[in-house]
Amino acid sequence: MNEDRFENEVTNAVPDGSKDMQKALVKGATILAVAGIISKIFGAIFRIPLTNMIGAEGQSYYGVAYPVYQLFFAIATAGFPVAISRMVSERTARGDYINAHKSYKLSLKVSMALGILSFAIMYFGAGAIAKAYANPGAEASLKAVSIALLFTPIVASLRGYYQGRQNMRPTAVTEVIEQMVRVIVGLSLAYAFYKTSLEKAAAGATFGASAGIIAALILMIVIYRLDSKTRSRLVKKSVRVDESDRARIKQLFAYLIPITIGACIMPIMINIDAAIIVRRLLATGWDHHTAKNLYGLISGYVDPIIGLPNVFVDAICISMMPAVTTAFTLKHKEELDAHVRTGLKTMMVIAYPCAVGLIVLAKPILRMLYLKKLDEADMAVPLLQILAISIVTLAVMRILAASLQGIGKMNLPVINLFVGAIVKVVLTFVLVGIPALNVNGAGISSVCAYLTAGVLNYRALKKYADVKLDIGGVFIRPLIASLIMGAGAFATYKLFFMLIPSNAISTLMAIIIAVIVYFVAVFKTGALSRDEVALLPKGDMIYRIAQKCRIAR
Repeated sequence: MNEDRFENEVTNAVPDGSKDMQKALVKGATILAVAGIISKIFGAIFRIPLTNMIGAEGQSYYGVAYPVYQLFFAIATAGFPVAISRMVSERTARGDYINAHKSYKLSLKVSMALGILSFAIMYFGAGAIAKAYANPGAEASLKAVSIALLFTPIVASLRGYYQGRQNMRPTAVTEVIEQMVRVIVGLSLAYAFYKTSLEKAAAGATFGASAGIIAALILMIVIYRLDSKTRSRLVKKSVRVDESDRARIKQLFAYLIPITIGACIMPIMINIDAAIIVRRLLATGWDHHTAKNLYGLISGYVDPIIGLPNVFVDAICISMMPAVTTAFTLKHKEELDAHVRTGLKTMMVIAYPCAVGLIVLAKPILRMLYLKKLDEADMAVPLLQILAISIVTLAVMRILAASLQGIGKMNLPVINLFVGAIVKVVLTFVLVGIPALNVNGAGISSVCAYLTAGVLNYRALKKYADVKLDIGGVFIRPLIASLIMGAGAFATYKLFFMLIPSNAISTLMAIIIAVIVYFVAVFKTGALSRDEVALLPKGDMIYRIAQKCRIAR
């Protein structure tokens, strides 16, 4: 391996021109999105056979442990990549590579301390946590996944350091390795125990996360060492700025506290489901076994599918943060506006078709993936259709939140998400208590919560940055193209199922035709302009293909 493979060209911290900046943003997002897709494929390889093995009951144990882990992960590490990325990108924009690296090292120490504390609370308090969630069988899973908290701070801090240098490759590579090891270890252990104990099988599956992060850490250390020559060159050419540790730690906590609080709210919202749903179902007459199984539909059947489009949200937000921060630091208003529009437009072109496709093909997709649990798969259909809408509302909320944080309004997205969380709590409690809705009420409450926070984020961004959005171009045209695609997918599935009564074949053909129809519709509706296509990797080639097929002018 060569260190140049992991070196981002940061000689001139900002590419010349708005188009170059947008292209860099899309390139970084693409690298992370590809890695995210590969990781999610591994995740599907993990969750689908796991669910087929342990069913909704086993997933109820897994479904308690993972949200709790995500909350402790957010407390210990989730805010650090964003905070470090912002601190590093601010300094590299000015050519101050010395203090950029010092900021990372200081952040790492704080993150490791929080990681050790989080591990201790989660590991030694596993029994009490499991009982609090009315699911004592989740104790072993909680302990197994808590080990990851000892290693995630180092990995998260290193990823944030490279993201701040606008180098997304280390994050991408280590995410893929992390997921691959997680799948191999987690499935192997689950398979070893599922016939004798669902509790042990779920614990083995959650331990896969710990094994994966250890593998990612080893690789990240290798990358960091290979990058030593690059860091030395940057230090030699760095401008000299006097900056104390006290100033850096003050800035770190100024960024870290609101980001961490914001990062905690999402896991808190997931934990709201874990804590409220089973109890509300029990209170409205469902027996304990059925209540656990209904909750298991979320973590076992729906979340793995809904999580795939969120890969693109993560990728775009991570790429936007240093780009928006750099434009804001250098007071390039037009570039800042362009980054926000590009991020939103890119996400809508992805989120809309994912949502529409899952709504029209919910039942065929679930039946194709969960062959051994068809009854439970059918029960999950309305929940998947409802949460498909959340793909769009969550994407808008998070991209606008990243934009606000990029312009220095660190607290506003947190406040707005907190308001959304209140909506989530109230609606989950009320709607899950309605027998006809039961667990589907949690899906409705999630959609409403993300929508609430997203609207508030937009109002704040309009107020403080006066960002101008082309509503028709960003939201309406991609939606029209997606609806056309959805109609094509639905018709294709019905036609093929009449000709070949095979759900799997009909579903796959519907997805293939949907991709083709969407490709045509995107150009015919003007959802993507020639300049916007050019921002994509191989964009010019894509547009030439569209022209040859007489789809584009």
